[in-house]
Amino acid sequence: MKIISWNVNGIRAVGKKGFLPFVEREAPDVLCLQETKAHFDQVEDAIRVPLGMTSTWSSAVKKGYSGVATFLKATAALPAIEIAPKIGIEIYDNEGRVVISDHGAFLLYNIYFPNGGSGSERHDFKQIFLNTLNDHLKEKIAAGREVVVVGDYNVAHLEIDVYDPKKLASESGFLPEEREWFARFLDLGFVDTFRHFHPEEKGAFTWWSYVERARPVNRGWRIDYVCVTRGLVPALKRAAILDEVEGSDHCPVLIEFDISKLPKQRPESEIAAPKKA
Repeated sequence: MKIISWNVNGIRAVGKKGFLPFVEREAPDVLCLQETKAHFDQVEDAIRVPLGMTSTWSSAVKKGYSGVATFLKATAALPAIEIAPKIGIEIYDNEGRVVISDHGAFLLYNIYFPNGGSGSERHDFKQIFLNTLNDHLKEKIAAGREVVVVGDYNVAHLEIDVYDPKKLASESGFLPEEREWFARFLDLGFVDTFRHFHPEEKGAFTWWSYVERARPVNRGWRIDYVCVTRGLVPALKRAAILDEVEGSDHCPVLIEFDISKLPKQRPESEIAAPKKA
């Protein structure tokens, strides 16, 4: 089972930059996109349902902003029992931050985490989002669910996840409190799948600034992740960064599961809003 996550920085734009050939070539069972910057009815059919995939969109109230979409292959190795374009917290759902799909063996969260770099208000919004998400996920794990969280986290965890950790230590996305949040997130029971297979690899990035023309010289950040709860680790076959794929300032990331090694599937969906915001 192949799951791909990609911040496309505008799905209509990436649709003109090789998106459909990429989907055809990779043939993922599940494709999770972030920063779609569009509503479903603003996108042409070929992009809405690439290669016959079904899609569920969470779009921001504000058009041209944020947004996530999860696409499911018609013959997916592990289809969704249920899929919901929300997390159940209005301020986040209004920004199109989350799509949750229940695949029985695990809950899959496709998330576009907030960017806190535009001022103190958005910094605080991001920190609240991060902590609220941990509380939400903690409930799911305590209830016995395995969880996959994919997306643009807008946080780099380790020093080797950015091109210059000293220079960037005061930048949003690599602040001490954000890195500490990431450690607490992992302590809930999550594993960073890329680091599971490549624990010390340097220069493995997923985002490069357009403004700084950073990609040709690989002055990047690794802020796009696939993290899974520990019960799913035995089923992992590989995790990869597809840094040769262009079309966005981010590149796709992926994991593959051996479905025969996944935990026993649950017969009914358990997607539910957290008890409190």
